[in-house]
Amino acid sequence: MPGHRDLHTLPKAHLHLHFTGSMRHATLLELAERDGIALPDSLVEDWPPQLSAADEKGWFRFQRLYDVARSVLRTPDDVRRLVLEAAEDDVADGGRWLEIQVDPSGYAARFGGITTFTELVLDCVRDASERTGLGMAVVIAANRTRHPLDARTLARLAGQYAGHGVVGFGLSNDERRGRTGEFAGAFAIAERAGLLLAPHGGELRGPEHIRVCLDELHADRLGHGVRAAEDPALLDRIVQAGVALEVCPVSNVALGVYSDLTSVPLPQLIAAGATIALGADDPLLFGSRLAGQYATMRAAHDLDDATLADLARSSFAASRAPAELISAATGEITDWLSVVPERMSG
Repeated sequence: MPGHRDLHTLPKAHLHLHFTGSMRHATLLELAERDGIALPDSLVEDWPPQLSAADEKGWFRFQRLYDVARSVLRTPDDVRRLVLEAAEDDVADGGRWLEIQVDPSGYAARFGGITTFTELVLDCVRDASERTGLGMAVVIAANRTRHPLDARTLARLAGQYAGHGVVGFGLSNDERRGRTGEFAGAFAIAERAGLLLAPHGGELRGPEHIRVCLDELHADRLGHGVRAAEDPALLDRIVQAGVALEVCPVSNVALGVYSDLTSVPLPQLIAAGATIALGADDPLLFGSRLAGQYATMRAAHDLDDATLADLARSSFAASRAPAELISAATGEITDWLSVVPERMSG
């Protein structure tokens, strides 16, 4: 029977990767040991942790692990290491472009404020890009559990660096918390700055929340957006508007949005003509990186290599990567498809 081409060599753009969640597990353990930080068993022996966000308590446990992981980043060199390793891991997975998402307010107290920290991250991104050859940019994200005025401050900050390493503005954390419409002012600021608008929506909440993200935040991309599959009219609207979906299958299952990988409605989204970018979300907590998302969807839905190549092309179409990078990567995807896969034994 025919085999499969190597997904690690399929060129991809990675558009849904959170800053702290990109950390290597080994790096987490090393930095925690260095500073005597006690980690919960679920981040040590029982890693990756068993997670669920089916209720507020489940999300709280998830967020607590995230906050513990963030606490091991103590110095600028720690930040530089995290960004470089995230770039190296994406390159190993076939990455050609990465838009890494960060909320500077989560690091401001330790690193001298949101502006100083943002400048540190942008410097680390430039350095990592030069060292690895990976194209990179930053999406600054507000936290929906904080006051909407904080989000406006971050939107103005993002706007200051538009064209200088920052390409987008997002809204993260538990989408069941707060009122999404209250963040419209922040997104208007980001929109005026020419930034891509990429709020989380359509994972823990369904189609009704996606509509709010479209109508009130003017989303260009949806962080997740996978539950648009539940509403054909909404999905058609998304397709017609060219709104991209950042689909993160492994985290969807880990958080209990779907019972298993075969239930992730990727085939329905593809059939509708949606622009899709598979993403790893938080590899530190979910245990799966970029190529793993493609591999799990290949296995769960028996996707052929032509479909996987289309997904890779779609990831670049959804990105803010430079035109010349997209053109080169698209050519490499065509080359990948031209390679005859090795036959599988047995």
